[in-house]
Amino acid sequence: MTEITVATTIFLITYAVIISERLDRTVVALAGGSLMIAFGVLNQQQALEAIDANTIVLLVGMMIIVNVLKRTGIFRYAGWKTAIAVKGDPWRLLVGFTLFTAVGSAFLDNVTTILLIVPVTIAICDDLGLDPRPFMITEVIASNIGGTATLIGDPPNILIGSATGLTFLDFLANLGPVVLVLLVLMLGGFWFIYRGNDRLGVPTAEARQALRQAEANVHLGDRRLLRRALIVLGLTILGFILHGALHYQAGTIAMFGAILLLLLSRVDLHDVLAEVEWPTIFFFIGLFIVVGGIEEIGLLDRIARGAVDLTGGNILVTALVLLWFAGITSAIVDNIPAVATLIPLTFSVARLLFPDLAGLDDAALATHASVAPLWWALALGACLGGNGSMVGASANVVAVGIAERRGEPIGFWGFTRVGLPFALVSLVVASLYVWLRYFAF
Repeated sequence: MTEITVATTIFLITYAVIISERLDRTVVALAGGSLMIAFGVLNQQQALEAIDANTIVLLVGMMIIVNVLKRTGIFRYAGWKTAIAVKGDPWRLLVGFTLFTAVGSAFLDNVTTILLIVPVTIAICDDLGLDPRPFMITEVIASNIGGTATLIGDPPNILIGSATGLTFLDFLANLGPVVLVLLVLMLGGFWFIYRGNDRLGVPTAEARQALRQAEANVHLGDRRLLRRALIVLGLTILGFILHGALHYQAGTIAMFGAILLLLLSRVDLHDVLAEVEWPTIFFFIGLFIVVGGIEEIGLLDRIARGAVDLTGGNILVTALVLLWFAGITSAIVDNIPAVATLIPLTFSVARLLFPDLAGLDDAALATHASVAPLWWALALGACLGGNGSMVGASANVVAVGIAERRGEPIGFWGFTRVGLPFALVSLVVASLYVWLRYFAF
């Protein structure tokens, strides 16, 4: 077989097995990467170069910071304080939790936020006699929308930011406005679905008693550690905002923050490292190698030429096709592998659309004003399309897994019948935003 046939076969089989969820996706991604090396598509040096170290270090650094922050009990405390403030009213509690999740996802990343908020949600709903499943579904949808706003909010954005050099402020300025619109529409949609019926449950006398007990007994844990963790988190986010001026990559800043917090907190390093999501880290590593293989053989360049021919070289049409293709693909496949594949494809498309820019390196090309709308279209499609199904984003998979372990199964269709309409409406709004923001005037 030719090299292109071998690489394409490995790529397709790897993605098919990941989609099927018959085997652990991390093992499958690592196996696919190993096969790319074993069959000579990539040598060992090329495989190492295909791994985006900035993305890996950024993820590990943020996971360490959040794991230390979690030890203070701040998330349980905030959850109960929200329940007390709304007097246990199910609708207002849902609004509070979803907004908290959306904001948290923008600054902590949505997977981490879901890992922290969903267990708290289940515990509070159980104590209040409410069905936690609608709360979990709305939190996941909110996490994917809120995470769209920033560089660190959603894994696809982390990948795009690392590949292009686009900054934290670039993401916030270009994606923040449409995210605010989508959050308003999201709350309107939740009101239509849940307001005025008993799908959330009805507070009981026992629930009111639980609220009174919580008001008396819920306290923060280690306040000194909390202060230090919040200061370090604030400095880290400030570093992300200024990383262009500081000339440090986002991963370096995240690791600086993690190391500083470990020094200040004096928590046990082994305990903290044990809570890092290592399967996610190794999934990224395997995926980078698999995508590096098909990039090396020129398959993505061929697909890019076909895409440009299809759109007639029109940049607006290309951006919208990219947005919807990323959105639909992300609803079928986890949006991380979808974006990992589409990033090099987008570079190829950009060079074909703008031949006069083809000689620029990736960083200069990606940040050029003519090309930037393609990246925002890709980010919007991937992040928002992730709401389309249970497997569309890592946050979805994490939440469903926690729910099943806690005896509150959501199921594929239980999630999809709520998430898919939100994904489709979000993609329509995002398309209008891309047109109005970058092409209409």
